[in-house]
Amino acid sequence: MSDELHLTRRLRRLRRTPAIRGLVREARLSADQFILPFFVCEGTQVRREVSSMPGVFQLSVDETVKETIAAAVDGVRAVLLFGLPAEKDERGDAAFDDNGPVQQAIRAIRTAAPDTVVITDVCLCEYTSHGHCGIVSGDDIVNDATVEQLVRAAVSHAEAGAHIVAPSDMMDGRVGAIRAALDAQGFEQVAIMAYAAKYCSGFYGPFREAADSAPQFGDRRSHQMDPANADEALREVALDIDEGADIVMVKPAMPYLDILWRVKERFAYPTAAYQVSGEYAMIKAAARNGWIDEKRAMMESLTAIRRAGADMIITYFARDAARVLAAGRPG
Repeated sequence: MSDELHLTRRLRRLRRTPAIRGLVREARLSADQFILPFFVCEGTQVRREVSSMPGVFQLSVDETVKETIAAAVDGVRAVLLFGLPAEKDERGDAAFDDNGPVQQAIRAIRTAAPDTVVITDVCLCEYTSHGHCGIVSGDDIVNDATVEQLVRAAVSHAEAGAHIVAPSDMMDGRVGAIRAALDAQGFEQVAIMAYAAKYCSGFYGPFREAADSAPQFGDRRSHQMDPANADEALREVALDIDEGADIVMVKPAMPYLDILWRVKERFAYPTAAYQVSGEYAMIKAAARNGWIDEKRAMMESLTAIRRAGADMIITYFARDAARVLAAGRPG
């Protein structure tokens, strides 16, 4: 063109250098927003890599403590513990065993890494012989009897020293029952992070290998949310807040960014999102095949979750992302 364009607004002016981009960046990630999950098993010096989740391990308590300390050095100061008991039964009684792997890990982490926030998953799927999230009667998962078991597990975790308990079962009324029991036992300061909008998702497969929690029959459609429903998620979140949840969660994260956005906009409540095993595994697999840049995809996905409204992100990439941020390369 012979005539020079005269544009009043040139948005590219603010994209010219890394420093300028940093000045106007809207959604910022920080290592202290990350929560790192661990799968804690029996034994000592155990590190079993999960085949579908490269870089993720089933860890004994001593190894979990080592990884927690290393994560804190990277700036990640919150962990989420899942338990792999030596024995399972139909009712999941190992979930509230005072000497179970989660209870042992809580006490060990509180001693070795006192500044780390210890969060515990409260569910029965890792502890039941059938792999379901609750007590089974015929073809049904019985709600109220399951809640009683969940309450026992939550109180057990609090007694061991958990800062936050996180019921992930999606039974009705469990947040209120756990809050009442914690308060009655003198654990008013233990917070509840409710898996408030947890969908019946196809992205959980690798987790079920890691936690040895695949259902032996049927599925979880009777209690986890239908992926087609959005308004229902807001009702679920509202109920959990009314029952005493301190933090609400959307799970999975990436396929449900619209839900995350609506939850944060509606309630303006502390909100977590779980970048689940399938999301992690897809990035890892594509990167190993040379199809994507792992670091870029990792940071882009985490930024999207933060941008959609998450105040905290549960992610298996926590340490990797923290190191990228520490190196000054957020995007």
